[in-house]
Amino acid sequence: MGLMTDSAPPRVLTVAGSDSGGGAGIQADLKTMLALGVHGMSVIAAVTAQNSLGVQGYWELPAEAVRAQLDSVLGDIGAQAIKTGMLASPVLVETVAETLAGAGAPVVVDPVGVSKHGDTLLAPEAVETVRTRLLPVATVVTPNLWEVAQLTGVKVEDDRDMRKAADAVLALGPAWALIKGGHLPGEPVDLLTDGTREFRFHAERHDNRHTHGTGCTLASAVASYLALGEDVPAAVEKAKAYVTGAIAHGFALGSGIGPVDHAWRWR
Repeated sequence: MGLMTDSAPPRVLTVAGSDSGGGAGIQADLKTMLALGVHGMSVIAAVTAQNSLGVQGYWELPAEAVRAQLDSVLGDIGAQAIKTGMLASPVLVETVAETLAGAGAPVVVDPVGVSKHGDTLLAPEAVETVRTRLLPVATVVTPNLWEVAQLTGVKVEDDRDMRKAADAVLALGPAWALIKGGHLPGEPVDLLTDGTREFRFHAERHDNRHTHGTGCTLASAVASYLALGEDVPAAVEKAKAYVTGAIAHGFALGSGIGPVDHAWRWR
């Protein structure tokens, strides 16, 4: 470990894709980390060409480039929490899972399957690798309802299916599952459980379509609060409060879906 002074904030590493539009991915992760008072670091697994209208293309980095970034950051600086996002392919999912298994820090997995616009960001053959390699090393996994179906086959039609979905996700090995119910009609409810304890988080629904980056932002906020010493339920509760405000202050950019406002508490 490098020399650390008392003044250094907790360190949080994101392993994800770059969003050229700045609203999601690595860019959202780093903005969230700055807003919440931790030092953000990044391992870029893929580069996307994207804007408010969608993802126009993506290019994976070679596995050795991802492994080298991981080794550089974790070997010298270390991390108090790690967040994963878009990992794109089986070889990248495996590369990352292998390193995280020995990292000794809480891992928040956002099992990114598709973008807000419906663009696919995970190769179909990588879904199985996420299931068998990545989820078992996760402290918390944060799927939306579409990702729950992709990972477990459980389709959530209403609030009563949430626990069934959570149990199906927990069966894949993470310590905690946070099932995001935002795509259900009515008041959005997220369910957090470790199989024993259960927490439900209610948030008002904001009539704002500028929600690009919500999933990345929530997972990064959870990781940030874990690094700051919160337990999982408290980290999720605080992360939800941050994201809810960010959605309320989301703004228009370009001619499509704008981003949430990561700096809403400062503006």
